[in-house]
Amino acid sequence: MDQNIALQAIDVSKSYANHKALDKVNIEVPRSSIFGLLGPNGAGKTTLIRIINLISVMDEGRVLLNGKPITVKDVANIGYLPEERGLYKKMKVGEQAVYLAQLKGMSKNDAKNQVKLWFEKYEIGSWWNKKVEELSKGMQQKVQFIVTVLHKPELLIFDEPFSGFDPINVNLLKEEILNLRNNGATIIFSTHNMASVEELCDNIALINNSQTVLSGKIHDIKERYKANIFEVAYRSEKNLVLPKNDFSVNDIRVLHEVHYSTIKMNNGRSPNELLTLILPQAEIVYFKEILPSINDIFIKEVSG
Repeated sequence: MDQNIALQAIDVSKSYANHKALDKVNIEVPRSSIFGLLGPNGAGKTTLIRIINLISVMDEGRVLLNGKPITVKDVANIGYLPEERGLYKKMKVGEQAVYLAQLKGMSKNDAKNQVKLWFEKYEIGSWWNKKVEELSKGMQQKVQFIVTVLHKPELLIFDEPFSGFDPINVNLLKEEILNLRNNGATIIFSTHNMASVEELCDNIALINNSQTVLSGKIHDIKERYKANIFEVAYRSEKNLVLPKNDFSVNDIRVLHEVHYSTIKMNNGRSPNELLTLILPQAEIVYFKEILPSINDIFIKEVSG
């Protein structure tokens, strides 16, 4: 077992009646990283998360935490924020947060101190004696996020953590998730927001039709899907003239005498060859390769 891998799912399968939710799914989550678990609705992401948390039992396969089969004891060291939130509506906020922390193995005194620290950090101390039902959906989710992380679990699983939050609170949570990663936590992050994946994740896995269809480091995956397209900005009195069979040019716009174009290289042509052809015709302002976004890759894999 690679010591850099915190969690591993090996050939995990799960069926419900006539539906196969997971079919030999494999993922490897590096330690102290943010791992994006992606897929369309119904792909099997939530089923896998429930298996990791021992809420559901897999039919086949293994889930290893730190190289050993995951156990009920390990679940106390997992922080899980489900997509469907679950606070007790009639219970007071502070009392409930302390109670839920105790369920994760904290003493009442430690739990109370940690909850107070988090409430002070987010300036929500005035919520302590309010009932959960008195809070807005976003406020309730902020409380549940705090409850998920305050016992300092080594593995955190966030399922659509930004759902229902305004942009200010989304940024607040993003900063906190990055802080948790930087302080050593391993984070599995499931979302449909591909911009957040690009911003936060180190590695991803994409599940589609109950199977893992791609996985790895974000940069490596983008390199794998690149299409040899470059964006060029240049100063010239006229458009570039390039061999049509080797280079497909899309002239986007001209702004303040600067031309902006995208150029696709065909027939194995190299960036150096392209630059050699441009330089006698124009002054280059910038030249960069366009890598596909995770959103583009997601759509290609899921709809293709």
